[in-house]
Amino acid sequence: MARMENSPDRVERDVPLIFGERRWFGVTIPQEYGGMGAGHVAKTVLIHRLAAVSGAAAAILQAGLIPVAALLHFANDEQKRRWLPPAARGTALFSIAVTEPEAGGHLGGMQTTAERSGEEWVITGSKMHVGNSHLAHVHVVVARTAPPGASTSRALTAFLVEHDRPGLTVRPHRPALGLHGFSFGRLDLDGVRVPAANVLGRVGEGMRVAQSSSILYGRPNLAAVSLGLHEATVELTTRFLRQRRRYDGTLYDLPVLRDRLGAMEARLRAARTLTYQAVALLDAGQPCDAELINSKYLGHDWAVESGQDAMELHGAHALATDYPLQRLWRDIQCTYAPAGTGEVQRIRLADTVLHDTPVQWSRLLTGGDSRPQPDPSTV
Repeated sequence: MARMENSPDRVERDVPLIFGERRWFGVTIPQEYGGMGAGHVAKTVLIHRLAAVSGAAAAILQAGLIPVAALLHFANDEQKRRWLPPAARGTALFSIAVTEPEAGGHLGGMQTTAERSGEEWVITGSKMHVGNSHLAHVHVVVARTAPPGASTSRALTAFLVEHDRPGLTVRPHRPALGLHGFSFGRLDLDGVRVPAANVLGRVGEGMRVAQSSSILYGRPNLAAVSLGLHEATVELTTRFLRQRRRYDGTLYDLPVLRDRLGAMEARLRAARTLTYQAVALLDAGQPCDAELINSKYLGHDWAVESGQDAMELHGAHALATDYPLQRLWRDIQCTYAPAGTGEVQRIRLADTVLHDTPVQWSRLLTGGDSRPQPDPSTV
């Protein structure tokens, strides 16, 4: 972990191998495919506890799990037999590539295209902020397959694109503010050809693949990362206040500082409850999209607030580059944009209040509709 933090220009490759040996990438993959079949609470425990030690390590795991959702919910039987066993073993790592340089996460503005050519599809465009971009053996790429002007709900298609396909280039790794060692880079696809058998789901289901994977895995995964970082921040601050001498005691004895620490603990406990309540509902097969969204939104916000409190309580000690707090503070900033910014989460929650959410993507894990209709608010 220290090597990852001290080498921001280096993509960490050993940690995912360790995760693969432990089959952690297969935590939600059914046992029949070699996975653990342990569910979303177990997945959250893994990510949460990892993040308390290393946000970057947790990011590697959670990013590798999001495309697993796409495989579980949209792959046909042949694709599941081919890809789920190596995914569970960690010998095939997946990424999901949706965000673009110009359109960002706006699916309606997607510019990457895929055109049918006989028994193949030809994909051209660029994707960025792709988690595990430099590690993935297979990328789940969402591209536009309908002409301009077509409804976004039927205009996009997801494809399985192997990393060694001619025409696929991964741009050099660029160090980021936080999560050192984790790669979330750019893919350029220049006429990349994939067989028709690599279509994930049906043609025109790309928006469903992207949205459901983001809500069912992306939101709770990021909530778990924020929770682990939040927990580590509170623990570090508590130790500092207990050990730092002041007057006839320690900083911990000063009521004004205990008040700040109490506020941090209150946020942490609330975030923990929200995070685990949401995934417990998901494991129980209950509609819980709003709970998943809220856990990501408030989990990040509360971690940021506690991070700022911790920085102020530490004073100048917080600024030392060899002190863990500055790493925690930087890593927390990196959980804001993935799987939707705060504004996106609030809009989705408002849709819930206004009963403008005809789709509960969490139905994908029940015995109900396995092919839900798209969310019209994003069309």
